Amino acid sequence: MINLVLFGPPGAGKGTQSERIVEKYGLIHLSTGDVFRANMKEETELGKLAKQYISKGELVPDEVTINMLKEEVLKHKNPKGFIFDGFPRTAKQAKALDIFMEEIGSEVSQMISLDVEKEELKKRLAKRAIDSGREDDADPEIIENRIKVYQAETAPVMEYYDKQGKWTKVDGIGEIDEITERLFEVIDKLIK
Repeated sequence: MINLVLFGPPGAGKGTQSERIVEKYGLIHLSTGDVFRANMKEETELGKLAKQYISKGELVPDEVTINMLKEEVLKHKNPKGFIFDGFPRTAKQAKALDIFMEEIGSEVSQMISLDVEKEELKKRLAKRAIDSGREDDADPEIIENRIKVYQAETAPVMEYYDKQGKWTKVDGIGEIDEITERLFEVIDKLIK
């Protein structure tokens, strides 16, 4: 089983690239953002709670996120592996993920981070707000806050995986196909 953490700031292209990785390698894509949005749309208790934080560009508390993720993983029987997109976002979540994966007889194989400059992220998020109607991407103040939260709270997760020898940075600038090829090179080395 291969389990990847696909990492990067909001707008780095994690969702787009995850779709391509899923298609090629048959992994299951788990996006905490997608799960939160689905719960918000359905107005579940988790969705209402998550919306309070997401609407301000803040992170949803660890305990809520971790329990939701465990439920999602356990829904799948005999998977080839998972792509965790948007999780873990803190070192505490990364440690909790390691413990959970060990409990089910697996581990995180690699964290791959997409490296994209701040100004490019802002352009991509503004475009995504128009193309997909994502309200959280339309407000420049929320975008700025999300990038700050990522840099302050989320980027240290890279250090967590780097200490385990499980971190690879991939250039997230360029044509979508070029970025995909860079990711495939990293994943192919893990499979061999």
